[in-house]
Amino acid sequence: MPKRERLVDPIQLDSYKPLRELVFETLREAIASGRLKPGQRLMELQLAEDLGVSRTPVREAIRQLELEGLVVMVPRKGAYVAELSLRDMAEVFEMRAALDGLAAALAAERITEEEIDFLERCLLEISDAIARKDLKACIEADTTFHERLYRASRNMRLAQTIANLREQIQLFRTTSLGRPGRMSLALEEHRQILEAISQRNSKLAHKLAYEHIERAEAAFMRELENKERIGKGKGRK
Repeated sequence: MPKRERLVDPIQLDSYKPLRELVFETLREAIASGRLKPGQRLMELQLAEDLGVSRTPVREAIRQLELEGLVVMVPRKGAYVAELSLRDMAEVFEMRAALDGLAAALAAERITEEEIDFLERCLLEISDAIARKDLKACIEADTTFHERLYRASRNMRLAQTIANLREQIQLFRTTSLGRPGRMSLALEEHRQILEAISQRNSKLAHKLAYEHIERAEAAFMRELENKERIGKGKGRK
C-alpha cells in the first residue's frame, strides 16, 4: 500500500508555546500557504497523525480556525477549509484599502522617530528576503511593517478592526506576494509610503497606502487567474 502524503509537517516541541497553540499556528499557516486548500476536508485523525499529537489539540485548533473564518463546519460532514468567493475577496480588499489609507494618514501625524527607524529596518529585512528569494521571510517582514504602521496610527479601534481581517489578509498576502516581481514592487511602494509618513505628509501617505492595497489586489487576482489557467491545462492532459 503506497504511503500517504502528509498534509502538514510534525510539530516541533522545542518551543515555549503550549501544544494547542503550536497546532493552531501550524494549521493556520498550512491554510495561509495553500498547503491545505479551500474546500479540503480536515480529518482530525489524519491531521493528528501527521502532526504527531493527539486529536484533542487538533479539535481545539479547528474550532479556533472556525471562529476566525478559515474553517467551516458542515453538519453531518465535518470541517472544511473555507472557500472565499470573489465578492468576499473584493470586500476584504476594499475595507483594507480604506483602513490602511487612514492608518497611514494618522501615522504621518502621530508616529515617533523610533517607530520610523523600526519601519526602515523592516524594509531592509524585506529587501534581504527578496535577495534570498525567501517568500516566507518576506511575508513575515511585510506583516510586521504593516502591523507596526497600524500601531503608529495611535487609533486602537482602527488597529483592532484591521486585526479582525488578519487571517484573510494573510491568505491574500501569500498569493499576491508570490506573484513574480510583486515583492520588489511592493518594497518600493512601502518605501514611498514611509517617506511620506516621515515627511508628515498625511494626504500623500493616505493616497500611497490606498494605492498599495489596490495594486496588491490586482496582483492577487492575476495570480488567481494564472493558477486557474494552469489547473485547466492540467485537466486537459
